[in-house]
Amino acid sequence: MPEDPLHWLLTLRIDKSSFLIPLDVVVALLGLYLLLRSPQPRRLLRSFGAAVLGAAVGLLLAWLVSDVWNVFGLPLTAVTRMWVAIAFAGVFLAVANLWGTRWWRKVVAAVMIPGVLLVAAAGINVDEGAYRDLNDALGIVPYSAMPASHLTAYAGTMDPNLGKDWRPPAGMPKHGRVGTVHIPATDSHFAARKTVVYLPPAALVRKPPVLPVLMLFAGQPGTPSDVFTSGRAAATYDAFAAQHNGLAPIVVAADQLGAPGQNPMCVDSPLGNSATYLTVDVPNWIRTHLPVAESSRYWAVGGYSQGGTCAIQFGAGHPELFGSIIDVLGELAPAIGSKTVAEGFGGSRAAYQASTPLVMLAQHAPYRDSFAIFASGGRDLKYTRYAKELNAAARRAGMTTELLVSRASGHDWNTVRYAWARALPQIADRMGLAQ
Repeated sequence: MPEDPLHWLLTLRIDKSSFLIPLDVVVALLGLYLLLRSPQPRRLLRSFGAAVLGAAVGLLLAWLVSDVWNVFGLPLTAVTRMWVAIAFAGVFLAVANLWGTRWWRKVVAAVMIPGVLLVAAAGINVDEGAYRDLNDALGIVPYSAMPASHLTAYAGTMDPNLGKDWRPPAGMPKHGRVGTVHIPATDSHFAARKTVVYLPPAALVRKPPVLPVLMLFAGQPGTPSDVFTSGRAAATYDAFAAQHNGLAPIVVAADQLGAPGQNPMCVDSPLGNSATYLTVDVPNWIRTHLPVAESSRYWAVGGYSQGGTCAIQFGAGHPELFGSIIDVLGELAPAIGSKTVAEGFGGSRAAYQASTPLVMLAQHAPYRDSFAIFASGGRDLKYTRYAKELNAAARRAGMTTELLVSRASGHDWNTVRYAWARALPQIADRMGLAQ
């Protein structure tokens, strides 16, 4: 049976050279044709002038958006600025060839416009390390509901040893399973989206061992599935499990936002009781549905950007729940701009200060059995500074800490994947899995 063309299109890898190189070559040839195949010097100069003007406009707009208006809350990378300049140069060049030229040049120019925009978008996507395919880009969750048999069959059947002397039974799957679940907001009444759960191979057998658990958060805007699509968490944990008899932490990607554009800042407020949802409702569901250990030593929390801020908030504020923390590119404090204190804390600056990681670390010190990893991208100087400050504060408060810096990336999913891959062995060793 032939493959559905729509499925092929939605799952085409847009981050691979097999897609990027042919696309770049085609658009480059279109641009060279419009630049060089001009019979009149005046038209040639007009084409070159349009391309140069377009590049200048693109760089100016990138500067305004990034450095003047700070639309994204962090500066654009040099690579992203380059692609913006290329996009504007290509569009201006194409528009300059839509008038006063032969019909075939008009056709080339018309094709050039969407082509160069697609090239630039693909280049920026690679720089950000965000999307594998159009499913990811369109926010289509590629995971089905987790079968009930994987969520309710554990009571009284679990091997009580946390991976100690574990021997995988015959027929254990080679790969873990990712699926969606609905976690009721029983105490919090928080309007959360579906949670995405990863069960390692050892959790998929009839009598699974007790396993550690890691709650991971995506950034904002974002969805819980970003942990597995952009973050590639399942592949990272499957690779670890393959080297450790199918053992790896269970990963629970819960919703800390409620919607892509929202940010309740992982506190209880009029914006939503996200803190209660994530520290009460979600852990209660995990304990009753998954084969997890009770002790906080076997529970970890982590996240990216806004999710990283949540991770250090919860790790610092609830050492009785989370013994390990992975904060990737988190902020020094929760924030939604100028409305942070008014909308998130009822106008109380004292309540706001109490929610900041630095204050939490000082108030809960000394930490007797907490481990924290702070990670950043070397190109992101601002958040690298945050990571260093949080790392120092956590160490002063008694935590065992480590600072990871990905030299070749910035505030993006490339840094996340770098950090999660390097944090996993250390977290697993602390949790008794790295045997």
